[in-house]
Amino acid sequence: MIIGLTGGIGSGKSAVSKCFEKLGVQVVDADIVAREVVETGRPALKAIAGHFGHDILTPEGQLNRAALRSIIFADENQRKWLESLLHPLIREEIISQLKEGNAPYSILSSPLLLETDQHTMVERILVVDVPIETQIERTCQRDNNSKEQVESIIKAQSSREFKQQKADDIILNTGTIEALQKEVSTLHQRYLELSQNEQKNHHR
Repeated sequence: MIIGLTGGIGSGKSAVSKCFEKLGVQVVDADIVAREVVETGRPALKAIAGHFGHDILTPEGQLNRAALRSIIFADENQRKWLESLLHPLIREEIISQLKEGNAPYSILSSPLLLETDQHTMVERILVVDVPIETQIERTCQRDNNSKEQVESIIKAQSSREFKQQKADDIILNTGTIEALQKEVSTLHQRYLELSQNEQKNHHR
């Protein structure tokens, strides 16, 4: 069984991932996979350099993320080209990493779970939810971003209400880390039961 984990920026998705990992659950992080597919020597990086020119690479031959970001933010068509190259590769890599797990269930953690077709890869959706004021406060502290920057990132993501509607389970992450760990343990037990039931149904 695969659980999709998502939440807006500053909601504490990483903290929730870490709690699950401590319980021995395999977590595949779509953000990390997205970075891996454009590493030096990977075909995607060659294609990106072929399309945007070698200025898109650092002197060490790695992807210059800042340069790429400024191009795709300014040009919708270039952003679409990049997404059509990367999304299938990211999806393939996620699937192969999820297959490596042999625990009763795995977690796919992705900020864009509901915005892309990644939600079709999971059986349940767990949303980490916090009020928008908390998102702004945490992200400003963590990333040194201005309030305006953080607000525009939040606007670009799907709304809190939309995520809540799509969720099978919601963690309201406004308490202490201990409270969060407790909530994750409870969900972990529920997911273990659900995955056992699913296996029984498969064997019938």
